Amino acid sequence: MKKIELDIVALSHSVTQSHNYAVVLGEQDGSRRLPIVIGGFEAQAIAVAMERMTPNRPLTHDLFKNTLSTFEVELKEVIINNLLEGIFYARLVCIKDGEVVEIDSRTSDALAMAVRFNCPIYTYEFILDAAGVILEDPDEDDAPQPSAPAPKKRRKKAAAASTAAKGNALSQYSDADLEQMLNEVLGEEDYERAAEIRDELKKRGATGEEEK
Repeated sequence: MKKIELDIVALSHSVTQSHNYAVVLGEQDGSRRLPIVIGGFEAQAIAVAMERMTPNRPLTHDLFKNTLSTFEVELKEVIINNLLEGIFYARLVCIKDGEVVEIDSRTSDALAMAVRFNCPIYTYEFILDAAGVILEDPDEDDAPQPSAPAPKKRRKKAAAASTAAKGNALSQYSDADLEQMLNEVLGEEDYERAAEIRDELKKRGATGEEEK
């Protein structure tokens, strides 16, 4: 069965389920999109890896990646291989000592691992036919700006570290101030706020020097 390669093109709040998130996968050589509803924790795990953030302690998916790497297991690819009653199924295709081993996985976890290993994501035609949507404007820029929730137990604590920034527009702060805020919220594991600050720095084209 022919595999179709996908890229993660968007990560945002789910329109249909307010407490969940949606990761949108895009067909590499086409205009179809595959939206998949995932939980907040899984969205955070994907966003952290996409934003190249380094938590003070490894998240579950980081721990699994480190474990595979320690035992010299390579994650070759991720395949979203089935869709039953609205539920997506996935497999991790791994290589150990030249032998291919496939591991069942939730799709959200498989995507979080794919981002960490920088490996390709595939699906099959029948899944895109059943659950895919066609992008009306193929030239539309739907590149992801990951926005994932901070862990519930950390939100109040993280808020104290970024109160000043939340009370004012980030654009009012210098690059140096933003870098300091970024370090603070990363230390508190508030990855949602960290993504906002990093987006502001990217928008400025910050290189470590303060804007004049």
